[in-house]
This record gives sequence, C-alpha cells and structure tokens, in this order.
Amino acid sequence: MTHRRMQLTAAVCAALLLAACGADVRGSITVFAAASLTDAFEELGSAFEATNPEVRVELNFAASSALREQILAGAPADVFASADESNMAQVVEAGAATEPSPFAANQLQIAVPANNPAGVTGLSDFADGDLLIGLCAEEVPCGRFGREALAAAGVTPAIDTNEPDVRSLLTKLRSGDLDAGIVYRTDVLAAGDAVEGIEIPAAQNVDARGSIAALAAADNPGGAGAFVAFVLSAEGREILASQGFGAP
Repeated sequence: MTHRRMQLTAAVCAALLLAACGADVRGSITVFAAASLTDAFEELGSAFEATNPEVRVELNFAASSALREQILAGAPADVFASADESNMAQVVEAGAATEPSPFAANQLQIAVPANNPAGVTGLSDFADGDLLIGLCAEEVPCGRFGREALAAAGVTPAIDTNEPDVRSLLTKLRSGDLDAGIVYRTDVLAAGDAVEGIEIPAAQNVDARGSIAALAAADNPGGAGAFVAFVLSAEGREILASQGFGAP
C-alpha cells in the first residue's frame, strides 16, 4: 500500500469513527453512483442531509463504467458507489479509492411494458428478430450481466438497441418503445405499474454486488467517510431494503 493510500485509509477510518460517534459533518459531498441506485441514493442522500443539516449531498448518476472513467480522469467526487465489484476494483487498483465495502445485492429480471403486449415469456424470446429487444451496453454492468444470463440460457439475442445505462433502457421499456429488456429487479420495482417483471431462473441469473468507497481525491474526506458509514449503517440498509436491494 502506498504512503498516500495509507494516509487516505487512516483519514477515512477516522471519519467513520467520528460519524459513528455522531460528530458534526459539514459542506458538500459529491457522490458518483450507478444509475441503478438512483432511487435508493436519492433517499439515502435526503436522510443523510436530514441528520446532518449543514451538509449538501450532490448526486451524479451514470453507468458504473462511465463513472469509473470519470473518476480515473480526475473528475471531482468524494464517494463512488458501483453496481458491481469489477469497476470498483479498477478504481481501487489505480489508487483512486480506499478499500471498498459491499453494501447491496441485486439480481436481474426481464422487463416488459405494462400488460406485456408482445407476450414475452422468458430469455428465449430475446432471439426473436420480430421483437424489439434492448440491453444495456456491453461495457455497463447490467449489459455484461444480461449477456451472461443469455449465454447461460444458450440464447443469442437479436438486439435492437444498446443503452448507455439501465435507467435509459428502463425509460424505453416504460414508453413501449421496446418489447423486452434485461434490467435489475430493483429497476422493475422502481418503474411501478409502467413495467412488468418476468423472473429469470436462478441457474441463469447473476448476483450483482454493489460496492462503495471514499475517493482519494475527495475534497471532503470527512464527509465522504461519514456518508459511506451511513450507507452501511442499519438505517442505510433499511432504506436499501425498502428499494428492493438485498444484503451483500
């Protein structure tokens, strides 16, 4: 571990301890979070601000892979919350983050517009060239995981669109522009009545584990550590569970 990483880890550990003791936290905290975490982190941010009235949580949502590249390019951020462990590992290996903590678990689900007008029943329908099929782009966690599930089912998908993140894909499913797509089960829950979910068999599904860490270039390392501690706290886990996320 480099001297800089050791200093950062010590600072974050101190921040976690202070947060646990209810220390005062101030200023702005910029959180880069995966698009699939949108609803959960909006609620987490609001709850954290309510507990810390002199804090403002700024949220930036995008695909985990896009956020990784922004962080490695020097974009200003205090916390990174990834939908998978792979993108987080690359940030850590580059020395841009402390050791991460798993904070949530998710699985895939087939999503179709309300009332399922195309009559989709399972992954085999993704090979039907007459259907409008969408996936997340291959470099995005939900796109990589979706392709893994299809490969496990022996299906070569007839893809009509590769979306930049899971919420872009969900938008096209909500509007009926697509007949089916593969998203996270939490996204189906977030879409309400506009989208229906179809289960993917366990043998073909993928377990996605979200990972969170304070960043080395954090302008507010104390706030970053406190926010990470809050996400990992009992209250944070309760919020995540209410949004459909499982324990990591």
